[in-house]
Amino acid sequence: MDDPKTPPQRSHGRKTIRPSLVPRELMEDAPELARAWKAQVITLLPDAFPGLLGQSLTGRALQDGLWQLETVPLREFGEGKHRNVDDTPAGGGAGMVLRPDVMAAAIDHARARIAPSAPLIYLSPRGKPLTQAMAQQLATGPGVTLICGRFEGLDQRVIDHYRVIEVSLGDFVLTGGEIAAQAMIDATVRLLPGVLGNEASTEEESFSDGLLEHPQYTRPAVWREREIPPVLMSGHHGEIAKWRKAQSEELTRARRPDLWADWCARQDRND
Repeated sequence: MDDPKTPPQRSHGRKTIRPSLVPRELMEDAPELARAWKAQVITLLPDAFPGLLGQSLTGRALQDGLWQLETVPLREFGEGKHRNVDDTPAGGGAGMVLRPDVMAAAIDHARARIAPSAPLIYLSPRGKPLTQAMAQQLATGPGVTLICGRFEGLDQRVIDHYRVIEVSLGDFVLTGGEIAAQAMIDATVRLLPGVLGNEASTEEESFSDGLLEHPQYTRPAVWREREIPPVLMSGHHGEIAKWRKAQSEELTRARRPDLWADWCARQDRND
């Protein structure tokens, strides 16, 4: 007999993407895609996906099967008639906390459908910061399972039991983890082979070498009496490279002293 708690599969990829006022219509059932990078999202708001991930380069890559998206609706693992997923905090306090038994059922279901080496990540404001290096590491693996928090968060016992990695989008609090999950997926998917088309474009952008990206310019050569720096119009690739590096260094030193200090320390170690 089928387990009444087992939800219908929502796995998405290689689907035609058309403009629609109903984003969920972009995500229909699809078979597992061999060798495709896979993102699983455990969420109370499955209708939030694919969202922007279904547009532009990530949407085209999803359609072409370069990656796959699977939402795991947490509500379908809820307890009782009303599919409850949360309860009051132990010890008192405001808000509600996601129940460990409900989340564990969703995690077990998801992890049975993805490579064991794919990390399990909880989007949390107290986690380690999301960085370009983290996205690059994720892009080299088989995929990721993301837990989107809600309310006051997730029972700590789940985090401890599954050795969940906590990751933060920044030093601020969102109403839930869905926006952070989409940001992490976007940052990773764009690094997959074939997604951007021009692989060299990721080599000079911000954080790729520890520095902020240099300024960019395009035509017209003069706009509102502001000219493109002459060196960029010189055709001298060596001088252009030197100018861009100098600009990256100056911007990083002025805007991100933390990154600048790390970059200088690495240079000293390499000397």
